[in-house]
Amino acid sequence: MQSNTFSKLSAPIYSKGRFYTEKKSSLRSPYQRDRDRILHSTAFRRLKHKTQVFVNTSGDHYRTRITHSLEVSQIARTLAKVFKLNEDLSETLSLAHDLGHTPFGHAGEEALNECMHNSGGFDHNIQTLRIVTLLENKYYNFKGLNLSIETLDGLIKHNGPILDKTKINGILGKNFFKNKINFRSCPSLEAQIASISDDIAYNSHDLEDGLNAKLFSLKDISEIPILNNLIKKHKNKIFKYSQELVLRQIIREIINEMVKDVISNTKKNLEKNNIKSIKDVYKSKYPLVSFSKKMKLFDKRIKSFLKKNMYYHKNVIHKTNQGRLIVKKLFLKIKKNPKKFVKKYNFEKINNDRLICDFIAGMTDRYAINLYNKIK
Repeated sequence: MQSNTFSKLSAPIYSKGRFYTEKKSSLRSPYQRDRDRILHSTAFRRLKHKTQVFVNTSGDHYRTRITHSLEVSQIARTLAKVFKLNEDLSETLSLAHDLGHTPFGHAGEEALNECMHNSGGFDHNIQTLRIVTLLENKYYNFKGLNLSIETLDGLIKHNGPILDKTKINGILGKNFFKNKINFRSCPSLEAQIASISDDIAYNSHDLEDGLNAKLFSLKDISEIPILNNLIKKHKNKIFKYSQELVLRQIIREIINEMVKDVISNTKKNLEKNNIKSIKDVYKSKYPLVSFSKKMKLFDKRIKSFLKKNMYYHKNVIHKTNQGRLIVKKLFLKIKKNPKKFVKKYNFEKINNDRLICDFIAGMTDRYAINLYNKIK
């Protein structure tokens, strides 16, 4: 268990509780229990065969949703430790944040959202909530994982306060959280750290995967100012070491620069806004864990570069378009005879489309491809 020396800005050590009362553990904190439940969940294991950028069948060395989640958690623990926050909570949120992703990444998500446009739509963040509150089936006394209120709060507000609950209500039902979550308050610093760690991880590691896939070169990324400085710094090392080794060093330094920037700017935000307690954090009208203006511009440039040169690259688009088509055709095929495929649910009590959506969203890339080839 981590040190008991927490900042006054940290989430409460002992948690506000869970939806279903359970006996407290004498060995683990509430957030360690949450983390372990996520690690042992079926949804987490499936992430190893779900697309990050490259469809899972594209190669063994590209990142998948599970490696991405592990990398996010490493960055988040580092940041949480610096600010003497609850590392276990930041780690838990990092590991869980992508549980709701479909096969084939965002292409699969867009396809499912289209299929569900008359039934509440689809959103991978809300699907994560369905998984941890309803779909995981491991306990006698409740559905889901019965995570702590603080973990649920952080997952709900992964991208900030929720001012419009229309989509959440449409997918989960009205007052699903029984007024135990304040949707309009600012998320905990641990949740904000998990969110920005997500940005740091996928920016830097997508650059590495894109370079390894030869979608672009070091020369191409040198158009981005900070990257240009790092490439110049290591240019002569390419003749002594391999380009791959130089690339890995540059990626490490990108992560380091972004992490240091978050630390410096967040300290300024806390001081500027006179944040002295967890209550002050919840009352804040703005994110407190953030990049500086300079780093925000760098972050924007990287995202723009990756969108143009990687996410919309013809080789990637070809694969993701195939994935989008597979998801749509699976939905239509299963809808004709849902009980043949989705056997463990009561179709009389629950919206059929939502159950089909849950089934497809839970698929790995390869399972979806194999099932499609079997029934097309």
